[in-house]
Amino acid sequence: MTTTAASGPATGPSEVEFDPTLLALTVEEAARRLSVGRTTMYALIRDGAVQTVPIGRLRRVPVQALSDYLTARMQPQGQSLAA
Repeated sequence: MTTTAASGPATGPSEVEFDPTLLALTVEEAARRLSVGRTTMYALIRDGAVQTVPIGRLRRVPVQALSDYLTARMQPQGQSLAA
């Protein structure tokens, strides 16, 4: 059973504590951080929009890759066309 610090048991299975010390996330954790579904996260990875790294037999999403993705999405689309 997952519990929160000093506030008792968690309210549901979707409530997972955030660990800011993690450097690499599972695909599910990365999706949760971006507030997208797992399928969308896999599509972002497949299309190369979000980078992953192999760690042993596992594939992880670096936290920095999520920041890089959001930074790229925040750039105006026509910015490179302006002279």
